[in-house]
Amino acid sequence: MDIERMLAELTLPEKAALVSGKNSWYTAAIDRLDIPALMMTDGPSGLRKQTADSGTTNINDSVQAITYPAAALSASSWNRDLMHQLGEHLGDEARAEQVSLLLGPGVNLKRSPLGGRNFEYLSEDPLVAGELGGAYVQGVQSKHVGVAVKHFAANNRENQRFTASSDMDQRTLRELYLRTFEIIVKAAYPATIMTSYNKINGTLNSQNRRLLRSILRDEWGFHGAVMSDWGAVADNVQALRAGLDLEMPGQGQASVNNIIRAVETGELDEGTLNKAVRHLLHIIENWLPADHAGTYDHAAHHQFARKLADDGIVLLKNRHAELPLDPKTAGKVVVIGELADQPRYQGSGSSHVNPTKLTTPLAALQDSDLEANYYPGYRLDQSETDDSLVEAALTAAKDANHVIIFAGYPENTESEGFDKTSLMLPENQGELIGRLSKINDHVTVVLQNGSAVEMPWIHGVDAVVETYLAGEAVGEATWDIITGAVNPSGHLAETFPQRLTDTPMAPTFGQDPHHEYYTEGMFMGYRYYDTHEMHVLFPFGHGLSYTTFEYTNLAVDENEHGAIITFDLTNTGDRAGQAVPQLYVANHASHVPMPTKELRAFTKVAVAPGETKVVTLKLNRRDFSWWCEGKSRWQADSGDYELMVGDSSRDIRLQTKLTMDFKNSPAPVTAETYLSTIVRDPRLQQIFKETVLAPEHANGNNFLATTDEHGNLALLQDQMFLNMPLRAVIALGGPADLIHDFINAANKR
Repeated sequence: MDIERMLAELTLPEKAALVSGKNSWYTAAIDRLDIPALMMTDGPSGLRKQTADSGTTNINDSVQAITYPAAALSASSWNRDLMHQLGEHLGDEARAEQVSLLLGPGVNLKRSPLGGRNFEYLSEDPLVAGELGGAYVQGVQSKHVGVAVKHFAANNRENQRFTASSDMDQRTLRELYLRTFEIIVKAAYPATIMTSYNKINGTLNSQNRRLLRSILRDEWGFHGAVMSDWGAVADNVQALRAGLDLEMPGQGQASVNNIIRAVETGELDEGTLNKAVRHLLHIIENWLPADHAGTYDHAAHHQFARKLADDGIVLLKNRHAELPLDPKTAGKVVVIGELADQPRYQGSGSSHVNPTKLTTPLAALQDSDLEANYYPGYRLDQSETDDSLVEAALTAAKDANHVIIFAGYPENTESEGFDKTSLMLPENQGELIGRLSKINDHVTVVLQNGSAVEMPWIHGVDAVVETYLAGEAVGEATWDIITGAVNPSGHLAETFPQRLTDTPMAPTFGQDPHHEYYTEGMFMGYRYYDTHEMHVLFPFGHGLSYTTFEYTNLAVDENEHGAIITFDLTNTGDRAGQAVPQLYVANHASHVPMPTKELRAFTKVAVAPGETKVVTLKLNRRDFSWWCEGKSRWQADSGDYELMVGDSSRDIRLQTKLTMDFKNSPAPVTAETYLSTIVRDPRLQQIFKETVLAPEHANGNNFLATTDEHGNLALLQDQMFLNMPLRAVIALGGPADLIHDFINAANKR
């Protein structure tokens, strides 16, 4: 396609049509110029392909497709390779269905555990979300299917999501809420970015020129197209002027007429419209659908869904090695909970997929070799206790060798479109777990949920298995972990607080219908809990295994560009397993508020029993940097840092200190420079001696000078004196002319 020739031949109405979506799921076709329509479909964890006339709200009216684990579970794998493979599988399926753009992944941060869409997002940390999201994007696009990374940006609550403003300082925005998108844009080159519904600091994101042009395109170098979320555009002309390329799903001829009128009246420059059209023509050229519908191996893709769930399921607690259960020695096992028979395996809203082969835990039990009796215990459609169901379950559990209870949030309490109001399980489930733990010492809780759960019953149970929303292979994957057919290796990509009231935004989240105030700033998630040394239920990065790992021999090689960290990882148990080494950096060099540690690198390593592997992790200058709002740039400060290698943010196995010298240009010396700064810098200290102290001493004036133990001239070391800027020294009688000479000499390079 000759883009520029095509652009020249398009009429104004045709250009206006191209930047307005058609029939809910398509771009406009221009038959006169053989410009085809492209189809897009929801797809964070499986295809939700709908027919052109099915509308956007009929979430059950879609083709059958593989239902993969929700992002909350996939991210718990911390496995870039598997996320790339997930993208490849989704790309194959989209290609077979003649879909050009897959709407995913969702990469907003899990700021509050009440966020209604947390199941669809990857992590509370931008590095984890960015690295895993980038691998997903690369996998999908390797199959000639484009993606729409969403939702740009700071879409961290669902209530009033169309109008609420996410209000925060620029450092918080840059270091947390934009960082994930920046990683993906620069590393994975996504076809499109989808703007979110909300505002940032009062400006609607679909009309935010600074966000869409200055940052996304000019600073990050994004060359794809920018589309809106469905119904996110309030004014399509203003959105085009700000940098939006495609309004979805469009308002039919009304959207086209608005643009035509705006160009004709001069409100919208046609050159601005041409930019949007040019971006879309490139998308149409680069992501054409397959010529004909295809097929894929549903059974093989189902097995991959199982493998991904296996890799992500998190063993949260395993007291007295309750798990795994060996079918040959487990004895009498009782399975309780309606979720075993009617599992919660996927998210609601745009994540909803019509599964090809749902395998429930109860159905998969017969293939696990475990012999167990099943009792519902509670009803999912109510929160009140059903005494008859409870008594039957308790009677069976009383003399069981092991009790496994399935618990979680019902679908109607956790979905896109609204936020949760509690982290507690339904009353009938929580009460049942508590009663079971009093009559049996071997209780395992299997959770099915989209985000963090409060666990007032935690000390009474032996094991907790977090399956999140595990996809259509939920049954098989659950027993894989419980029986030890698979050694668990999932680690939490979010913190589980003890109570909702422990979260930093508890008093304010969702309180103002018009504004969401990010008053916690940088201190969100583990950055908050670890800095304040708060007790948590399970820390960020936590996950147990049926084997054990030892970390030894930490070595660091640093220079002005960053550092290379190596250490040995040994499997000291008797089972093959996968570890997730996490590298955290503590910044002691910068004079701004800093979390006690921040994740800066991670990997996943498979290690055989008794085997030792050398792990290498790399840090670059950016990993030591913070966003300086006054200078509008990233700043890496020379000084002291601490490196910590751990199995979670709270389980640090190795640590060391290092001093980084980034060869920065020295800050200019002014009358505001403190004497303490001069004392710490050998160069400045020498110049000060030569220009100020020596002349002062020669004149018999010791206002600033003293002598050290060797009789050499030195600057006074009194702490109160050193905590003064040069202008204060002058005001107190210091030699103004000599101090000005020092300032001039110090600033000469």
